[in-house]
Amino acid sequence: MCKLALPPSPNDTPADMTTPPQTDRPKLAALAVVIHNDHLLLVRRKNEPDAGLWGFPGGHVERGETALAAAARELHEETTILATPRSYLTNLDIIGYDTLGTITHHYLLAAVICDYISGQPTAQDDVFEAQWLPFATITNQSIPMSKDVDTLLHLALNQLES
Repeated sequence: MCKLALPPSPNDTPADMTTPPQTDRPKLAALAVVIHNDHLLLVRRKNEPDAGLWGFPGGHVERGETALAAAARELHEETTILATPRSYLTNLDIIGYDTLGTITHHYLLAAVICDYISGQPTAQDDVFEAQWLPFATITNQSIPMSKDVDTLLHLALNQLES
């Protein structure tokens, strides 16, 4: 007796068609770039990657959330600062490797320039510190920073001037 094979229904997900675990794909995250009174808002991270380094407030984009909205949400969660997302500055691929050359993490970071509304930086969530820092601190690299903080500052300043 032969059994007739029916095509899978749209609700069926065969084992070989499942989505690979999230760790096998780049993770989308958003960064909030906020300038106020000739200072840049930065946070010092608690968690890897970049634990202990100064960088932009930000984090994972949630399912159904735009990167613009994620930047504003993460900014408030990490610093209590309120700001309105203005526009995308650029995207950054952050890929980390171990000593054997195996990829340990891969993030696609959407850098978003945000217009300050209110608040004083208060470290929350997964950051040790949150501060307004003078531009010279960043351009002189006088603090330990994540990669491209100075580049994003220059991009933001250029966009604000135009």
